[in-house]
Amino acid sequence: MSDSIEIISWNVNGIRAVANKDALKWIDERDTDILCLQEIKALEDQIPQNLFDKKYLERYVNSADKKGYSGTATYTTLATGRTSTCPEIDLLNEGRIVETHFDDIVLFNVYFPNGQKDEDRLNYKMEFYDRFLAHCEALREDGKSIIICGDVNTAHKEIDLKNPKANSKTSGFLPIERAWIDKLLDNGYIDTFRYVNGDEIDRYSWWSYRFSARVKNVGWRIDYFFISEDLAENLEDAFILDYIEGSDHCPVGIKISI
Repeated sequence: MSDSIEIISWNVNGIRAVANKDALKWIDERDTDILCLQEIKALEDQIPQNLFDKKYLERYVNSADKKGYSGTATYTTLATGRTSTCPEIDLLNEGRIVETHFDDIVLFNVYFPNGQKDEDRLNYKMEFYDRFLAHCEALREDGKSIIICGDVNTAHKEIDLKNPKANSKTSGFLPIERAWIDKLLDNGYIDTFRYVNGDEIDRYSWWSYRFSARVKNVGWRIDYFFISEDLAENLEDAFILDYIEGSDHCPVGIKISI
């Protein structure tokens, strides 16, 4: 008999700042089996102890070499097998990936690069995307099922941001970035939120801190859960917790039987 589990992903934009706001205490009210955090901006020994009271069996932290930058952390109530930080993908050691294996399912907690700085950074983002997909495909060839969550730093379709035309030349909504998500789906992965919720509009996961964007719901859906299509029948729900504050992103999640 398979068990239903909840996995939640959140770009916290600084885990110490989130702790200061008590902005992760809601975890104590939910039965979240796996919690994936991005942009923690901290070394492992800098992560506050008072994030929540819930006890997780294991925690894996991948901090960037550069202090106060990027970084990912995965908390799990389920015992893992192999784990990795994927240095062959994260070439600049920016703490962008935690890969965890649960029997035949591989979960990726990923903070994908932002391409807005300059053309070199956009190129790095696109190369990161390609290295990552190749890695996932190699695992699938070995018989693994894949769950990908995190901040992808790209909105896929016009429905996924409030002002698509105004942002058509902005990194995060460029044709080449959107085409990579098309490629991901064409390779047999599912955007879980759209799979469950269809063309629901005005559902976003990130809002600028400027211009009262969150109050006005002028946002982007750039945080995702993708699953390999062999897990489609296992997917029970996919959701956006846009009422939870404490970051410029909100948490997203799925319920899935494994």
